[in-house]
Amino acid sequence: LLALAVGAPSLALAQTAPGQPPAPADKPQNDPVVAVVNGQAIKLSDVQAAQAALPPQYRNLPLERIFPALLEQIIDGKLLVAEARKTKLQDSEAFKKRIASLEDRLLQELFVVQEIERRLSPKAVKEAYEKKIRDLPPEEEVKARHILVADEAAAKAIIEELKKGGDFEKIAKEKSTDKASGAQGGDLGWFKKADMVKEFAEAAFMLKKGEVTPAPIKSQFGFHIIRLDDRRAAPPPSMEDMEDELRTELQREIYGQMMESLRKGAKVERFNIDGSKVETPPTPPKSEVPPRQTAAR
Repeated sequence: LLALAVGAPSLALAQTAPGQPPAPADKPQNDPVVAVVNGQAIKLSDVQAAQAALPPQYRNLPLERIFPALLEQIIDGKLLVAEARKTKLQDSEAFKKRIASLEDRLLQELFVVQEIERRLSPKAVKEAYEKKIRDLPPEEEVKARHILVADEAAAKAIIEELKKGGDFEKIAKEKSTDKASGAQGGDLGWFKKADMVKEFAEAAFMLKKGEVTPAPIKSQFGFHIIRLDDRRAAPPPSMEDMEDELRTELQREIYGQMMESLRKGAKVERFNIDGSKVETPPTPPKSEVPPRQTAAR
């Protein structure tokens, strides 16, 4: 089950979402020792922390299911670290260089997350929502009913029945092959043009209130007879519906402002690939939040 996720410590670490350190597992009140490697104890909390570092599909599994594989991974890791220390690998320049690079990356990520969390207040989200709603173009939506049948002849016969005074809702309940809406007299509720297949939407939005399509409308589902019951300007989406989108936009904006400010206060010299000085500095690209930071809350 965990062959790909925990086949080796490096692979497990590589699959942890960048920029989002795993949530530490709560240390259990009963934290027994579950293994001892050359005198070094491994506790249950260590296994829980290892699970928290896995991809989501494994984090959500019951610990009991993956406990043996995780424990073996931790044991392997302890053995590898001990052997590496025997060779004094931690004193090598390669190791120190990797540690310095990792430290720089973590500082960058944590600083960006910290700044975004500090600046991304509920007030900022609310103001962004209000501005977005003001700038949204009004969108129309309609309330309609339909009767769906399999062939054109049956649809034409229903249209003739309606012209003679037939009850639309009664016919929908009796004859519509769309059983969900048919049970409601063909009622589809309110919808926007983009919510329906093209042929259906274009026909529905051309009708006036109370009108029925004069001819059957063919779509991938069959033949429709549509009656328009009402139309209105669609209410704007709620702030709750737009919150994720707004936060992402604000994160990018905050990151861009932060980098612009830092660049203004810094002295940066650029050189060509051969080491010669750049005569005309390039225009810095527009800073955006790196993908790993867009989930910062």
